Amino acid sequence: MSEKVDVLICGSGSAGLCAATWLARYGIRCKVLERRDGPMTMGQADGVQCRTVEIFESFGIGEELLREAYHVVEVVFWADDGSGSIKRTGRTADTQPGLSHQPHVILNQARINGLLIEKMREWNYQEIDYGYTVTGVEVDSKLAADPQAYPVKVTAETNGKTETFEAKYALACDGAHSTVRKSLGYNMIGDSTDAVWGVMDMVPRTDFPDIRKKTAIRSKVGNLMIIPREGGSLARFYIELPAGTKPKEVKLEHLQQAAKNILSQYTIEFVETVWWSAYSIGQRHADFFHKDYRVFLAGDACHTHSPKAGQGMNVSLQDGYNIGWKLATVLKGLASPSLLETYVLERQKVAIDLIDFDRYFSKLFSSGGQTSPAEFQEGFIKSGKYTAGMTARYDKSQITSDVDESDKLSTNVVVGMRLPSAQVVRFSDSKPMQLAQSLNSDGRWRVMVFIGDISSAETRTKLKAIGDYLGSTEGPIQTFRPKGGDIDSLIEPILVGHGKRHAVELDQIPECFYPVTGKHQIKGRSPKLIKKLHRISPEKGAIVIVRPDQYVSAVMSLDDYTQIGKFFAGFLIPQQPESKL
Repeated sequence: MSEKVDVLICGSGSAGLCAATWLARYGIRCKVLERRDGPMTMGQADGVQCRTVEIFESFGIGEELLREAYHVVEVVFWADDGSGSIKRTGRTADTQPGLSHQPHVILNQARINGLLIEKMREWNYQEIDYGYTVTGVEVDSKLAADPQAYPVKVTAETNGKTETFEAKYALACDGAHSTVRKSLGYNMIGDSTDAVWGVMDMVPRTDFPDIRKKTAIRSKVGNLMIIPREGGSLARFYIELPAGTKPKEVKLEHLQQAAKNILSQYTIEFVETVWWSAYSIGQRHADFFHKDYRVFLAGDACHTHSPKAGQGMNVSLQDGYNIGWKLATVLKGLASPSLLETYVLERQKVAIDLIDFDRYFSKLFSSGGQTSPAEFQEGFIKSGKYTAGMTARYDKSQITSDVDESDKLSTNVVVGMRLPSAQVVRFSDSKPMQLAQSLNSDGRWRVMVFIGDISSAETRTKLKAIGDYLGSTEGPIQTFRPKGGDIDSLIEPILVGHGKRHAVELDQIPECFYPVTGKHQIKGRSPKLIKKLHRISPEKGAIVIVRPDQYVSAVMSLDDYTQIGKFFAGFLIPQQPESKL
């Protein structure tokens, strides 16, 4: 007898766990099958880029991550000095000022996964089924158009027996050698020659001066990337191995000797090695990212690359972050299944861009190249925005609108990109905070009204018109409000004003921005005051629609507020039949 599930996730890596965390947040049970006997304990990825830290903050686990992690502040560059030794050639801040309110940090993937698992359990008692090896996936294409059908059949082996699952949707998060991808007949396309890397997590005893800084070393005898780890003494060495090296033949002694050769003018002892590996990585992406929009590929199952820029875990996690809320919204009956098409549109482009970037970065880093130390440092710095996870821009779709007046109204709010944060003061209690703290990953869309000086009579007239529309029974908030849910349970209006907050009284603000909600039916705390309005003109203002994953869907003028309803009508399903947009 097959077990039926709404979502079956093959693999409990970064992509799978992030998607499962989203589903748990929505209260949707899923089945997570993992071939390992238990959770990851050490090793593998460790770099957590700024955007990923923002995501963890939105899940409510940012403080734990930042408390436990090593914070990367500076990058140091070393290169051959022409005499066989190496010398420091430069240094720079790891993250450009103003790029994000969150830092770049280092924490082992086992703990990162653990934080997500803890959240899954807290939100929906979600667990992982360990010891399951997925052996095959099939999709009945004839059933794929029926939203109530279970067209995906997954077989898995555990304890010597075969089990079968029927799912509405499945996610292939089972790594570079994905069984799901192979079952569907899909291939990885790209470079056929694999670069081989060695990696060690160990405690070094050395007189090398930059051992506790992120350090990139290019020498005549090889390349080395040093990543300090959490705890104060642990470090990770990434070592590029010679072409033709076979990973299975590499021994720990080979990696240690390679590191000693690169750092030959310094002494180094490897006091303790807690994990090491050698592996080959090709720069490839899958030729297809879905099957009938019922099975979706994510993470290493659809893109592989070198570890030089620290992108793997982060891009994979963001694949899961992208598909998770979309699956949940569709399964809750709040949006059309066509919403899922945007996952492929958005993340396939990200994967292709990732491979292109990795080719550039690998060539930049290569000891066999002609790049000078100054050119290498300049290229490294220019790549900083990409490596921080801040360059993804999603193309136009049903959730990335053609309604885009951002070039007229703002200089740093861009449709299709993540909304940058800013320091604000919450009106209700005068608490200074980051605007991003208002954008928790709870499944809600945000209609952010950047209004200007609320104490101005002209501004209040515009604000009243917007508030009347948003709060009306014909407006999008009521039309798409889930049955039995709070008024702002799917679309939350957020007011961001400008000016002196002491000159504003609460009764001057439309009630839709601080509605009565929750168990105790008390007024909300939404209105904020900000100084620079995201470089939005205080005189013009703007309406910004923000997705549940903090990406900007639309930017429009204050006078175009009726476009809000038309935008949501493009993919959301009305929950109140009597409402009309």
